[in-house]
Amino acid sequence: MEAELAGPLHKQLADSLASCSVLVVGAGGIGCELLKNLVLTGFHNIEVIDLDTIDVSNLNRQFLFQKKHVGKSKAQVAKESVLRFCPSANITAYHDSIMNPDYNVEFFRKFQLVMNALDNRAARNHVNRMCLAADVPLIESGTAGYLGQVTVIKKGETECYECQPKPTQKTFPGCTIRNTPSEPIHCIVWAKYLFNQLFGEQDADQEVSPDTADPEAAWNPEDTAARATASDQDGDIKRVSTKDWARSTGYDAVKLFNKLFKDDIMYLLTMDKLWKKRKAPVPLDWTEMHKLETNKDEVCGTGLKDQQVLGVSGYSRLFRHSVETLRSQLAERGEGAELVWDKDDPPAMDFVTAASNLRMHIFSMNMKSRFDVKSMAGNIIPAIATTNAVIAGLIVLEALKILDSDFQRCRTIFLNKQPNPRKKLLVPCALDRPNPNCYVCTGKPEVTVKLSVHKTIVLTLQDKILKEKFGMVAPDVQIEDGKGTILISSEEGETEANNGKLLSDFGIRNGSRLQADDFLQDYTLLVNVVHCEEMPKDVEFEVVGDAPEKAPAPSAPEPEKSITNGSNDSAQPSTSSKAVVEDDDVLIVDSDEEPSSSTADVPMGSTNLKRKLQDAETSEAGSKRKRLDQQAAGDDEDDDDIIALD
Repeated sequence: MEAELAGPLHKQLADSLASCSVLVVGAGGIGCELLKNLVLTGFHNIEVIDLDTIDVSNLNRQFLFQKKHVGKSKAQVAKESVLRFCPSANITAYHDSIMNPDYNVEFFRKFQLVMNALDNRAARNHVNRMCLAADVPLIESGTAGYLGQVTVIKKGETECYECQPKPTQKTFPGCTIRNTPSEPIHCIVWAKYLFNQLFGEQDADQEVSPDTADPEAAWNPEDTAARATASDQDGDIKRVSTKDWARSTGYDAVKLFNKLFKDDIMYLLTMDKLWKKRKAPVPLDWTEMHKLETNKDEVCGTGLKDQQVLGVSGYSRLFRHSVETLRSQLAERGEGAELVWDKDDPPAMDFVTAASNLRMHIFSMNMKSRFDVKSMAGNIIPAIATTNAVIAGLIVLEALKILDSDFQRCRTIFLNKQPNPRKKLLVPCALDRPNPNCYVCTGKPEVTVKLSVHKTIVLTLQDKILKEKFGMVAPDVQIEDGKGTILISSEEGETEANNGKLLSDFGIRNGSRLQADDFLQDYTLLVNVVHCEEMPKDVEFEVVGDAPEKAPAPSAPEPEKSITNGSNDSAQPSTSSKAVVEDDDVLIVDSDEEPSSSTADVPMGSTNLKRKLQDAETSEAGSKRKRLDQQAAGDDEDDDDIIALD
C-alpha cells in the first residue's frame, strides 16, 4: 500500500517523506484519519499528542479505537493501532496537553511540519504562536458537520491563526435569562444554571431567581406589598442560597416545582413594565396540573424516544423523577458533595430537559425534544466521519506541496455541504498575506485595553485579559514606569500576593504601559492602559481596536468572484479556476494564479469568511455556518466536532 501511494511521487519527495519529522496535535476525529493517511503516504517519523481519553461516543468515527479501548489514552491507542498495519513507522505518542511547558519552542523546532487536529481556540492560539516562534509551517484544520476547512500558516508569508479577530463567545444578558426569555436557548441556559444552583457549584453570576435590578422593569426592591403577593412559605425569592433553601425542603420536588414555575413567575408578573410589549408568562401549579392524573402523557412527533416532545404533564413528572434521582446521588456522596452537569449523564440531562421545557411552555415557546435540548445544552455539532476523512486527506495534500518546496501552490480549502451553483464541493482560495495590524505575527505586538484601574484587580488582568483574551499561557508582566515593577510572575508564589490588589495600587493610571512576556511562547505584548472611571454594566474591560482591518485590496473584488461556504452558496469562484472531476464525482477546484493577497485567487468577501469554520458561535437553529473553535472549558465530546456555549 505504501509503495503504491509513493509510486507517483518523484524520488526526492519520497525521500523527504521518509526522513522528515512531523507533529500531529490531536488524535480525535481528524487526527485518527490523518495518522492513517500519513503512514500510508510514506511518512515515517510522526509524533502525536492528545490530552483526551477514549469515550464510547468516539467509536462511531474514530476508527483507530475499539470498545476495549474506552478510558485509555487517545494518542497511545492511536499509535498502537497504526503500528498494526504499518509496523515500520516510527511513532511517538504523548498523553499530555500541548500547552505543557515541556513542549517549548525547541520542541517545535525539531519538526518540519506541524498539523493541527484540535477542538479549542486556546490550544489553536498556542500552537500558532509556537510554530511562529519556531518558524515551522503549520497546517490548520477543522470540521463542523458537513463543513470543513484546511489552511496553511507560514511565518511572514501567510496570515497566522490570530490575524483576524474571532467572534466572542455567545452570551446572554442575565436579565434575559432570568426575566424575559424569548428563545428556547435562553430557557436551556437557565436550566443549566439551575442545576448548578441546586446540585453543583454555586456561582453568583448564574442566579436563576427573578432579577430585581432589571433596568427595563424599573422595579423597586422595597415594594414588600407586591412581593408578598408573589411568594409563600414554599418559595421565598429573597433567600440568599437556592441550594440551602432546597436542602431545607429535603429537595422536595413539588415544592421546587411550585417555587420555580409558579411563585417566581407570579413575582415576575408584578414587574408589569416587562409585559407591556411582551406576552406575559403563565404560571404552573403542581396541584392544578395533576388533579386529573392520566396513565399516558401526550406525545408530539414520532420516531425515537429522545426525538419525541412530551406534554407539560409529562415534563413535570420527568422533573420530579430527575430531582429525586439527583437528590439520591448527592446523599450517596455525603455532606458537602456537589454534582457536575454532564450532557451524557441521564438524570442531569433529564433535569435540564424537563426544567427548560416547562419554562418554554410558561413563556409561550414551542417545547423541544430531549435530543434537541441535548444538542443545544451540550453545544454539539454533528460529527460526520466522511468530513473528517476528506479534511485529513486535504491536510496531507498540502503537506506534500510544502515538502516538495512548492509552497506557492498551497491553498486554503473549504469543503461545502453540497456543491455550490458552479458544481464545486471543494473550493480552494489563495492564502492571505499577514495582517499588518496583527499583534501576534507582525512587528506590532501592541494592544490598547480600556478598563477602570480603580476596579480591576491584578488577577483579572492575568486570567481574563492576558490569558483568556490574548491567549498567553504563563505571562510575566512588568510596568514600564522606569522602575520595572514586577506585577505578575509566572514563577509560582512570587506575586500571588498581588492577585487581589487593584491596578491603581501599583500606580497604574491612564496612559500606563505594561510589558507582558510569555517565555514559553517566545512572545511579548505591550499593553496600553486607558482608564475609564465607569465601564458599561457587566463589562470589565474593552480592547480598543480589537478588530484589525485587513490590508486594503488592490482593487474592489467583482461580485462573481467572491465565495461563501456552506449549503447556500450563491457566489462564484474565480473564472480562472479549473475544475478536475475525480472518480467519485467530487469536483476539486485548482488555480493557476499565484497566491498573494486576499484577492489573488478567490477573494474573501469578509474577515469572517476565512476562519468561519474554525471558530463558530452556536445558534439555536444551527443554520449559520459555524466556526470550529471553542473555549477550553467547554463540554467537549470530541476533538473537532464540538463547540462550547458557556
